[in-house]
Amino acid sequence: MAELSKNTFLFYSPFLLLLSLSAVVSVPLQLQTLLPRPLPSPPTLSWTDSESESDPLAQLNTVSANTTLEMHLELHHIDAFSSEETPERLFDLRLQRDALRAETIYSLVSRAVARNPPRAGSRSGFSSSIISGLAQGSGEYFTRLGVGTPPRYLYMVLDTGSDVVWVQCSPCKNCYSQTDPIFDPTKSRSFSGIPCGSPLCRSLDSSGCNQRRMCLYQVSYGDGSVTFGDFSTETLTFRRTRVGRVALGCGHDNEGLFVGAAGLLGLGRGRLSFPTQAGRQFNRKFSYCLVDRSSSSKPSSMIFGDAAIPRTAVFTPMLTNPKLDTFYYVELLGISVGGARVRGVTPSLFKMDQAGNGGVIIDSGTSVTRLTRPAYIAMRDAFRIGASNLKRAPDFSLFDTCFDLSGKTSVKVPTVVLHFRGAEVALPATNYLIPVDSSGTFCFAFAGTMSGLSIIGNIQQQSFRVAFDSAGSRIGFAPRGCA
Repeated sequence: MAELSKNTFLFYSPFLLLLSLSAVVSVPLQLQTLLPRPLPSPPTLSWTDSESESDPLAQLNTVSANTTLEMHLELHHIDAFSSEETPERLFDLRLQRDALRAETIYSLVSRAVARNPPRAGSRSGFSSSIISGLAQGSGEYFTRLGVGTPPRYLYMVLDTGSDVVWVQCSPCKNCYSQTDPIFDPTKSRSFSGIPCGSPLCRSLDSSGCNQRRMCLYQVSYGDGSVTFGDFSTETLTFRRTRVGRVALGCGHDNEGLFVGAAGLLGLGRGRLSFPTQAGRQFNRKFSYCLVDRSSSSKPSSMIFGDAAIPRTAVFTPMLTNPKLDTFYYVELLGISVGGARVRGVTPSLFKMDQAGNGGVIIDSGTSVTRLTRPAYIAMRDAFRIGASNLKRAPDFSLFDTCFDLSGKTSVKVPTVVLHFRGAEVALPATNYLIPVDSSGTFCFAFAGTMSGLSIIGNIQQQSFRVAFDSAGSRIGFAPRGCA
């Protein structure tokens, strides 16, 4: 009887295996079409709307604390400051900036989690410098806005990973090269210093006082770059909208890897970021849409105010790190590849603990999405299986899953969906399989990290309008949001 049972088992095992395989096969692999495009040529600096700059008599809308307006900005990629470089060189520089930024974010979060709650800024000097966002190669996108009264128009980098707004000012002890003349505060009627004892000065993580008891600021970035100078209030003009009394750093000593732009407009969640300072006027809402530069000639854009929130957006709750208020945290529950949830990608891999470790942030200045390593490996392996029909290519830089698509005008690739709490975000193929050279090599645009913190980068955000609704404590994603 025992022998019969054994033989019966041997007879049925292949049958059961075939049955289980057929069940797997019956769920078709979901694919979408990728049209392989080469690396984009360097963008050029061109602005479709600078009417306030060209017409000094243009009617401006002044935003007061009791009014609400909406504001539309045109964004351009930082590569426009290096238009003489080849596409390959620009991509290489972008990956270098990206690696530096990711490491800086990890360092910033780990330091914040390790320290006790920070004291208010020291009045007697700079007790410590903070690490903000990254190197100011920092944000990858910039806009043009007016500083002062009358407005002097300058290129400013926008960065969701930084808080302090600052601009280079004369007289310069050290100033890096920028495209526009350096801002002279003595020629502005609205420039005003901030006293040392004011709440604004105490809001700085690193502050000090000059001999006249006026506030000084200092911000250090991860690459060793630093900006130092007078902390002041000034009027900012965005096209036809004027926002008064914005606290900003007037930097007289700015050293490091800053290039092209005159300063930085911090878009983080901290007390001194522009969205927080102007929050009441714009109902604490803003959004951006970053175009895929290889497939679109339209500029990227940013909107402040109620119009920033698209009706077609799906929303996920905005989480807060108890130790660090700069970054925008969300809850990622899982990832699907080819229409099936990746088993090794579990919510626990993305959870932020009570101390502020781990979690997932949305960042405009990081290009490549970094996933905590176990999640990345599981996702990558699932993608490799789904893309087994494509010819593999050698690894490239931080990318370990690349394909030779030379000569192809169209290929089918597995779909990728990010499952946030309350929001399913299906990525276009161009948001995760990207060109890395001029020879037809395309790589899977994700990377693993040994850090517990995962970062959703701007390549994966392309073509979505990403909406930051601090009033509703939520972040939204609207597909095809750049139209």
